[in-house]
Amino acid sequence: MSEQEFFSGDAIIVGGGLAGLTLALAMDQAGLSVAVIDSLPIDATLAPEFDGRASALAYTSWRLFEALGIADALRPHTTRIEHILVCDGRPYGGIKPGGPGPHSLHFDRREISEGPDGEPLGWMAENRHTRAVLADAVLQRPNIVSIAPATAQRYETRPDGIDVVLADGRRLSGKVLMACDGKFSRTRQQAGIRSVGWNYGQKGVVATVQHAQPHNGVAYEYFLPSGPFAILPLPDNRASLVWTEPTAVADSLIAADADTFQCELEQRFGDFLGEVHPVGPRWAYPLGLRFSESFCAERIAFVGDAARGIHPLAGQGFNLGIRDAAALAEICGEAKRVGLDIGALTTLRRYEAWRKFDSASLAAGTDIFNRLFSNDIEPLRQLRGLGLSIVNSIAPARRFFMRQAGGETGDVPKLLRGERLDAA
Repeated sequence: MSEQEFFSGDAIIVGGGLAGLTLALAMDQAGLSVAVIDSLPIDATLAPEFDGRASALAYTSWRLFEALGIADALRPHTTRIEHILVCDGRPYGGIKPGGPGPHSLHFDRREISEGPDGEPLGWMAENRHTRAVLADAVLQRPNIVSIAPATAQRYETRPDGIDVVLADGRRLSGKVLMACDGKFSRTRQQAGIRSVGWNYGQKGVVATVQHAQPHNGVAYEYFLPSGPFAILPLPDNRASLVWTEPTAVADSLIAADADTFQCELEQRFGDFLGEVHPVGPRWAYPLGLRFSESFCAERIAFVGDAARGIHPLAGQGFNLGIRDAAALAEICGEAKRVGLDIGALTTLRRYEAWRKFDSASLAAGTDIFNRLFSNDIEPLRQLRGLGLSIVNSIAPARRFFMRQAGGETGDVPKLLRGERLDAA
């Protein structure tokens, strides 16, 4: 069906970002017909300019990619995360500024995955590669209709379905609308669903750097006085930085000349990977917390950032959207097979119950950690450093946190266990 033709099917997805494309593939495998609407073309061509953003894909997220048949295409563009080192970073201006501090928490994938080729803690991938792979898969699925570029103007509910009206007047008909349109979701606003949240007064400066020494698959999370400073391994001795600073400082870093930026980078990064220098442009994104009062409404489900947007310090943003997609596709697929209405509120409340508690726990945890660690108060520094060291000494606690970050606690959806939804 071409984009000019009228769509009448099971699900309409508004938002063709990473979460929306993942959801489309999951819904397709669950046996549902899907339309995806996005303001940008759904194009498998690799973006010519890297915008700096990369995602840490939890190992359960990678299982979903394997189950959807896209992992092999993405694998050449990824780096395995073998270890994660969390630490209170050294204060600036010390004897040896930058680099890991004396108190740390070390996560080693060998504690939960045996063998040299066992599952890593996660996989790092630049978002542009992930989007290209997802888009290519979506464009090859005959039961997924891509309607892009296009703008969803409004929706209209019916007793047995929901219609989406585009800005050009075209109308799509489905049983359920799945909103993947971001933390300031227009769909959520039209539905009258409130959200709570706040801005942190911080921005995440995102940049890619080249370093002299190999990272060996280690991801670092420093907690510096201004906020978290993440060093995430990429192929070819590169790392993606997510560098949290107060808004004014972040804006100054974006505007700084090359020498000034290099000096500030070295102060925080340190020299443990040898010489380091930026490659490519710098970007800055405002940071905040936004949590939807409800994850569903009549004939509507909110997915990814439309359900909640959290601080990136735990690297869980896209992973939460993937978990949403896995749960929602499984519920809707089962409902259709037994003859239930996939858009009925009773069906969608199963999705909300499955995903809301996990989301709220993670949102609260990242908020508390950011507030606790984004300061240089000496008693707090000592206390949190001691806390990191204590947790590091307790193996069951380390394994629990690794499995929680990996999305393997609670009732895990089939796709996150690596099981196909169309399997007998």
